[in-house]
Amino acid sequence: MLVVSLGGSPSQRSRSGVLLERSQRWLQQHGVEVVSYQVRDFPAEDLLHARFDSPKVVDLLAQIENADGLLIATPVYKASFSGALKTVLDLLPERALAHKVVLPMATGGSIAHMLAVDYALKPVLSALKAQEMLHGIFAEDSQIAYGEGSAQAQLTPALQQRLDEALEQFHSAMARRPRPLDPHVLNERLLSARWSI
Repeated sequence: MLVVSLGGSPSQRSRSGVLLERSQRWLQQHGVEVVSYQVRDFPAEDLLHARFDSPKVVDLLAQIENADGLLIATPVYKASFSGALKTVLDLLPERALAHKVVLPMATGGSIAHMLAVDYALKPVLSALKAQEMLHGIFAEDSQIAYGEGSAQAQLTPALQQRLDEALEQFHSAMARRPRPLDPHVLNERLLSARWSI
């Protein structure tokens, strides 16, 4: 299995990034290959000028096409997900998430922003035709403590449990999803079928 991980924080150090790192590690321990992207890795000029042919955007799209699922995490700003993430998503074609399982995650300063996942992020992912959108995770900033020095960041036990459960569901959903049939295989089957009239 292959998963694309997309981080929506423009900051080098971010709590949504911590959720992605934990998720990536969990998936890799379960035999899933993870390819990681951060919005800050995309050239600002390409995003500002909507360059669909940007090498970084083309690479992201190619990885998504081959992926079974998408992990996406963002901080919540002004009751919505990050503008930089929206700009990246706007460069993807309409059916970019067809046949994909998506696990959205968000972090914010208070529980008041919890619905940003459902009312801001999920509609955009649905417009990209995600096959299956999981419930998602919202974490308050206070539930994630940055590690000092080389120490790992810490999640509260309740958040860690919710994350583990969501990742189990994500992994199971990818394992059971129907595989799209290659058009060449379908054509061969139609041509070699025994027809009677």
